[in-house]
Amino acid sequence: MPNIKRFIACKDAAHATTGKFYEFKNLTDTTADLYFYGDIVSDWWGAWQQEDQYPDAIRNFLTAAEGRDLNIYINSGGGSVFAGIAIYNMLKRYPGKKNCYVDALAGSIASVLPFVADEKPIIPANAFLMIHKPWTECEGNANQMRKMADDLDRIEAGIWKIYEEHLAEGVTIDQIKELMEKETWLDGTTAGQYFNISVGEENVVKAAIQDYTRSYCRNIPDRIREIGGEPTTNHEKELEMRRNIAVLMTAHMGI
Repeated sequence: MPNIKRFIACKDAAHATTGKFYEFKNLTDTTADLYFYGDIVSDWWGAWQQEDQYPDAIRNFLTAAEGRDLNIYINSGGGSVFAGIAIYNMLKRYPGKKNCYVDALAGSIASVLPFVADEKPIIPANAFLMIHKPWTECEGNANQMRKMADDLDRIEAGIWKIYEEHLAEGVTIDQIKELMEKETWLDGTTAGQYFNISVGEENVVKAAIQDYTRSYCRNIPDRIREIGGEPTTNHEKELEMRRNIAVLMTAHMGI
């Protein structure tokens, strides 16, 4: 069950926080572990669960890691494409060595994260890499809709460039485009036929399938859908909690 974060409100906005933006696990003098075990979101406010990650949190983590080698563990259905690309670029620039492991799912924009590895990322035979065309919700007039479609095309082209740098020998980016068009879930063995990865031994980590993933993905494999559990029914309760937090923030900060 994901951990819902606590918000600590105070009059000093600079100290209104949930605690540290990051948590080191298995920290040694030379290595640190980084987990993507939730959604990828744009900022703190969108990180409703403690497992969610966003660019500012990753920036703070990397600063504190001080060049240590990173072991990066991924089990995420994706989220914000811009946040995901920002995190990808930050990790690529990070000077320490990066080892990447897909524990269960690297889906949507999280599918680019394994490719920050300095060597081949490891995807177990029963874990998944899910790739698809960028997706969004949009409302507006015809001009706004056309602009959104053009924006999605440009976003997709940026994702192609990342994939293209990590293709298996003989694979073309046109093949990947076809897979994205169909929303394709590649298990580790199949992913190895298209991308330059290492296929690891099977594991028992449950894939991070959130309600929104179920809502827009058409081809979720039955074995993932079954072990992922039923969709949660507390969406309205969480929205009410968010509203209460906003009221609390305003009251304590004197706004």
